[in-house]
Amino acid sequence: MEELEEHLQQFELLADKLSEDGYAIIDNFISKQQIRDLLAVLNHHQEQGTFKKAGIGASDQYQVDKQVRGDYIRWIEPSQALPPTRVFLNRMDELMRYINRTCYLGLKDYEFHFTVYPPGTVYKRHIDQFQTNDHRQLSCILYLNEDWLPEHGGNLRLYLPKVDGSEEEIDVLPVAGRLACFRSNLLPHEVLPATRHRYSLTGWLKDQLNELPFL
Repeated sequence: MEELEEHLQQFELLADKLSEDGYAIIDNFISKQQIRDLLAVLNHHQEQGTFKKAGIGASDQYQVDKQVRGDYIRWIEPSQALPPTRVFLNRMDELMRYINRTCYLGLKDYEFHFTVYPPGTVYKRHIDQFQTNDHRQLSCILYLNEDWLPEHGGNLRLYLPKVDGSEEEIDVLPVAGRLACFRSNLLPHEVLPATRHRYSLTGWLKDQLNELPFL
């Protein structure tokens, strides 16, 4: 009961911040044990060699450019997810349903992948909604980086538009257990270089059901 109450408080804070600011940062979204469990799954997928170099663009516009984006990803197929990953996906499903009740975004599904940024790699400024596909509504990033310090870098930088036409920069340190969530079509963002490997679960809450299995 106490855990359920904590989840509801986090969901309420997240929904309020999304409505007010277009983004939300929630610390301790999952427990330390869940972080370790997810890192074990990530390491398992790495040992199996199932990570692929990430690219940019959708469908026929897809391309790999390590100068723009340097991460490696492993898509999650929900029906084949290992238990720790399933726990996380269930939590995101709960969050999606809560946001639908409070923010009326009409969310129907999600897609997530494990993400690894080697030291020094980046993802230059971009938005997460494709020009030819506008179904990504909320971007969500759960960080898995234990003992992360400011000097390690690797911040997520959000660019918030201001009424005078200028922008405010918000830097988010990728510490373990922190969830960053923001409107996919509204906030440009980038990933800054780090001195360590940087791990996360990255994905989107969508207003359309997924039609094809993840690759």
